[in-house]
Amino acid sequence: MLSTADNELLCRVGPGTPMGAYLRRFWVPAFLSSQLPGPDCDPIELRLLGQDLVAFRDTDGNVGVLDALCPHRQAPMYFGRNEVHGLRCIYHGWKFDVTGECVDMPSEPAESDFKHKVRSIGYPVQERSEIVWVYLGPSHLTPALPDIEWANVPAANRNLVQYNQECNFVQAIEGDIDSSHIGFLHMDLDALRNPRTPEARYRANDLHPRWVVEPTDYGLMLAARRAADSDSYYWRINHFYFPWYTTIAGPLDQSRGHGHIWVPVDDEHTQVWCVIWSPNAVLSADERYHVLSGPAPHIASLDPATGKLLATKANHFLQDRDRQRHYSFTGILGIREQDTAVVEGMGAVVDRTKEHLGTSDMAIIGMRRQLLNGAKALLRGEEPKAAFDPSLYHARSWSEVLPRSSADDFLDNPRVKELMTPMA
Repeated sequence: MLSTADNELLCRVGPGTPMGAYLRRFWVPAFLSSQLPGPDCDPIELRLLGQDLVAFRDTDGNVGVLDALCPHRQAPMYFGRNEVHGLRCIYHGWKFDVTGECVDMPSEPAESDFKHKVRSIGYPVQERSEIVWVYLGPSHLTPALPDIEWANVPAANRNLVQYNQECNFVQAIEGDIDSSHIGFLHMDLDALRNPRTPEARYRANDLHPRWVVEPTDYGLMLAARRAADSDSYYWRINHFYFPWYTTIAGPLDQSRGHGHIWVPVDDEHTQVWCVIWSPNAVLSADERYHVLSGPAPHIASLDPATGKLLATKANHFLQDRDRQRHYSFTGILGIREQDTAVVEGMGAVVDRTKEHLGTSDMAIIGMRRQLLNGAKALLRGEEPKAAFDPSLYHARSWSEVLPRSSADDFLDNPRVKELMTPMA
């Protein structure tokens, strides 16, 4: 369990908080580029790390992210006119470019130089991998974008989907790095009775994996070991990368990657990104289809109009008790809905002083410790290494059946080191 003080430090992300300061040392994946589809299109509202912002694309196609309120009288810039290289406030016509510079102030006399003395707060922006990234930290410490594998494959090899989750970002991450829950929360009862693949058989036959959890400069390496055959173990190696990225072990042939981003909207809401990718092949239409559709979708109830799940706490995540009795462990359709049901059900910010953690929770304990250590180190003046070294994000997730003898020197095993390298 955590103390109340550490739980507060871990979960509070707004301006002026220790964790908020730490998270602001990293680029934030803010929204899809397609949400600003062309020059001078309609602006959009954003909320990131407890800050309200507005984003727009100017006449040259450049993206600006500004403070949500006009510095004149604090009117909302979202209602502004996006016109000719700037966003113009509808209250008095003050106009700001993508950097936040005031380029027109028609309510003041022509001879006035007041517009040169007033700025909106404009944040650095980069577009990469169909994502608009925003940096909310000190300008003199602007870091590098993470060189994570899915961001480097062609767009045709990658699929991105977003939705909003109503809980703190840390408990959302916890639902992703806990390998032991896959034998319960995500279990298909028919697959439990009749596993169709070796991986399914290993997961069904060993519900209490053993962990190797290794703190790293990028975050954590999380290795879950299950019994395979009499002379082998089935390993699933996942990663937690600072401060909100996870990658999950894919198939044994390493042909696909799967991961998530868990961006805090504020203390009680999280923007979730689901990413699938292939290092060498175009994703098929069928693969993209099954992210949101089919008999076993990753996300079953996404409402594109709101970016939220139709399965919610209020409707008990559309749980079907008959389905629970006969077909699935939960009776809830959708991997993301299943995870969301349990992490939102804890409350917006879970009280971790009431927990009773076991050996299966080593990954959770390690991730919390790494985030807390990072925030506390920053309070001492130590900047996070991962923010400034994009190569730290090269480690990849994988699954493999290895001889049981490999468990004795797992981290030094040559095959393990080979598998840790990026997919190629």
